[in-house]
Amino acid sequence: MPDYNILKSHLRGDLIRPGDGNYDEARKLYNAMIDKKPAAIARCVDVADVMACVNHARANGILLAVRGGGHNGPGLGSCDGGLVIDLSRMRGVRVDPAARTAQVAGGCVWGDVDHATHPFGLAAASGIISTTGVGGLTLGGGIGHLSRKCGLSIDNLLSADVVLADGSFVTANDQQNQDLFWALRGGGGNFGVVTSFTFRLHPVSTVMAGPIFYALEDAPAVMKAYEQFITTAPEDIGGFFAFMVVPPVDLFPASLHMRTVCGVFWCSTASQERTAELLKPAESWAMPLLVGVGPVPFPALQSLFDGLFTPGLQWYWKADFVDHLTEESIALHVAHGSKLPSMFSTMHMYPINGAVHRVGSGDTAFSYRQTRWAEVIVGVDPDPANKDKIVDWARGYWDAVHPFSAPGAYVNFMMEEGTARVEATYGANYARLQAIKTKYDPGNLFRVNQNIAPIATDQAVGA
Repeated sequence: MPDYNILKSHLRGDLIRPGDGNYDEARKLYNAMIDKKPAAIARCVDVADVMACVNHARANGILLAVRGGGHNGPGLGSCDGGLVIDLSRMRGVRVDPAARTAQVAGGCVWGDVDHATHPFGLAAASGIISTTGVGGLTLGGGIGHLSRKCGLSIDNLLSADVVLADGSFVTANDQQNQDLFWALRGGGGNFGVVTSFTFRLHPVSTVMAGPIFYALEDAPAVMKAYEQFITTAPEDIGGFFAFMVVPPVDLFPASLHMRTVCGVFWCSTASQERTAELLKPAESWAMPLLVGVGPVPFPALQSLFDGLFTPGLQWYWKADFVDHLTEESIALHVAHGSKLPSMFSTMHMYPINGAVHRVGSGDTAFSYRQTRWAEVIVGVDPDPANKDKIVDWARGYWDAVHPFSAPGAYVNFMMEEGTARVEATYGANYARLQAIKTKYDPGNLFRVNQNIAPIATDQAVGA
């Protein structure tokens, strides 16, 4: 039995164990469908704490999980019976406005970054929810509102500080540990604990953003027109397609509350006049139920969904990359997307083009550079009694449309789906990722993730 008192003596942060008054709160996950009971949770305050945890886990054969923002769908920021490295107390952001960069600690969420960068008229390429962890989103690729204009989060990653499986501390960038830097850009948490990220920032302050909603019967026409538009649109404008239930909030007219609709949620970095010009065709795709595009400070856009998708809901994700919307696939999308099982459930299609396509498929671990969308089908509900309902809907939807999809999926949208699914997601990059994994983590210490097993072992070592 590992002696956690030894680890505790090496930490500046807290070590939380079963029986401690704050244990149940500390072990809670964003996805309440997942319930894990670690033997210890280390709330690290600095790199030395992280190194101590990694060394203790390796030396004692302890299962190790790493938790940043904690938004991971399958709960891979925790584990049963092992040690959790919780980075949530490491949340500093340092902006260099002249260089247009930000150094971001590994426990930050994107709201921390937005708060620090916005006063300088700058923004990072991130996701769509401000409570999402910087680490998890980035290491999986980083798709969001600014992807068409600025690329993925990994395309703007300049450097990373990493604690490796042997307990050593290294920096990975274009000059140092280039193979590790390549793998970190899309390869997930397989290679170490990233304690700091340095990002390139962009001159983005206020954007033109918001939804255009349409009736469900117009979804086939809207999806066809959306594909044609987003494939060739100027990179200043981006937008994800969705099926959704309009939530009963003041942001939307009461006549639409709780109505299932389709639509596109737009984000444009162009001027108000230019955006109106660009979006004029979208208003003629069908008669809009709502045109809600207007000027929004970027941090406000990023936090717009925070109140809807709060911690503690039941979540079930299914995902694919999609190259083209055929007539048959559109019909299946409409059939399933019109039957959302709860107000929170949705289907989003995030565009993967524009600036994302200017990076080669082999230039980073993220391999799906020439696809058009990252699709995610999400069953969400606050009531555990509805677990089967949302899971069955998501699986049924995915089963129907998956034959029209690419083999892999965005790792940040996947549940635990097995090695074959991970291999399909990385495609031609998988062999190189395995080789780098073998070099930096031959014992597969970092395996509570969408795991890339090292070449020399077929199964994890340790408890």
